[in-house]
Amino acid sequence: MKYPILLKIATIIVILSCCSWGFLAHKTIHQLAIYSLPKKLQLFFFKNVDYLVYNSVRPDVRRKDDSSEATKHFIDMDAPIFGKTPLDSIPKTWNDAVKKYSADTLRKYGTVPWEVIKLQEKLTNAFRNKLKDSILYYAADLGHYISDAHVPLHTTINYDGQLSNQRGLHSLWESTVPEMNLENYNLYQNHKARYLKDPLAVIWVKISESNVMLGRVLSEEINASEGFTDERKFKRSERFGAMRKNYTGEFAKAYALKLGNTVNIRMLEATKTVSDFWFTAWVDAGCPDLSDLQVISNEDKNKLKSEKKIWKHNELIKNGLLQARKGKIEE
Repeated sequence: MKYPILLKIATIIVILSCCSWGFLAHKTIHQLAIYSLPKKLQLFFFKNVDYLVYNSVRPDVRRKDDSSEATKHFIDMDAPIFGKTPLDSIPKTWNDAVKKYSADTLRKYGTVPWEVIKLQEKLTNAFRNKLKDSILYYAADLGHYISDAHVPLHTTINYDGQLSNQRGLHSLWESTVPEMNLENYNLYQNHKARYLKDPLAVIWVKISESNVMLGRVLSEEINASEGFTDERKFKRSERFGAMRKNYTGEFAKAYALKLGNTVNIRMLEATKTVSDFWFTAWVDAGCPDLSDLQVISNEDKNKLKSEKKIWKHNELIKNGLLQARKGKIEE
């Protein structure tokens, strides 16, 4: 009876190791996005920060049971069917894209921009009808897919470096590097959520930005490899009867050094976009008063005020206030 359980655990590990950003980054992005919202919306989201942060990774977890989930997280801009100028050739709306390529073809090469818009509409409707559970559910999922659109490797068929002899690059860039360096990242930015007149156009811009960064993500791995032997660059381990090869911590540090602050910047950009989309859904719903959905005490208000002050000094981790790093207070 142990083998089915071990197989399930192994499947979950494989899924989570090749998913978006990694749990740490997704949770961090969701928490930081709250701080840029206007006060009326911010208080509601802050009161429910535990839910939003915990469920920021739910779409990745769903992948182990839902075969349709995986393609919602990416779009392969370099798929041959899209031609040499995909941003020009791919119709921006779902209906127009389906007419040109078919729904099955789009699902094969990824649907993240349209998944974002679909959830944006659902979140707007939840706000409009003041459905607390639905607001939080869709906000958490929406933030996840938006964050995914900010990952360069989510815009290519070569999503794990498997086509360029760089297998494992996916988790290296979006999980290992930020997990190793988060304490040194700047988590503060002076951004106030802005209304997006055309959310669809915005998410396509973010995808385009990610795709532009792809070249550096790949090339810096090659540059960082100079001087590394295979033994120093990779570590091999057996898990559930299968041998796996992963980058070593030493190489991850060298790669992070080559990348500079680009991963940090991309996380902050994702944070801004998530905040903007949440705010836009609320505005499009008529800026509903959410105070009757959630009791906000003076203690809650003071806690938020204090936490934002600490955030502005980039000391959330130091003070044990970053949800994704709870308990890891610097000495």
